[in-house]
Amino acid sequence: MLSRLLPEQNIHFTEDKLTWREAVTRVARPLVEAGDVTPEYVQAMLDSIAAGGTYIDLGYGIALAHARPEHGVVRTGISMLRLREPAPLLDRPEHAVDLYFCFAAADADAHMRAMASLARILSDARTRQALREAASAPEVVKLITEFEESE
Repeated sequence: MLSRLLPEQNIHFTEDKLTWREAVTRVARPLVEAGDVTPEYVQAMLDSIAAGGTYIDLGYGIALAHARPEHGVVRTGISMLRLREPAPLLDRPEHAVDLYFCFAAADADAHMRAMASLARILSDARTRQALREAASAPEVVKLITEFEESE
């Protein structure tokens, strides 16, 4: 499931030192460019986080930025951004994040299936470490595909 929703063009890496706002905007960029979400969706995520949305912090330095579908989801999609240096949510060190995902679900069914797939992958310590060590988008896709095939 996740391997179909997270294509190579939606996986990015940066050496830039970013704020959490810049990280969320940048991780969402591939979805905006593909027409999967509108710019309003990105703003809704930023507003939600600014209002205390550290709930997107999944732990282990991973965040899953998302908003409600009615805020601009056109079709279901996921993107990923790995930072060299963490961008803490709300500038709080206890919410240091270096692996940002952006998730847009067009409906409840897609939401549940994609979240379950992502949760299984991110709950595996070896896979989390491999995602951090990956040097390219094809490598990330290969890791996710291999994980899904081993289930």
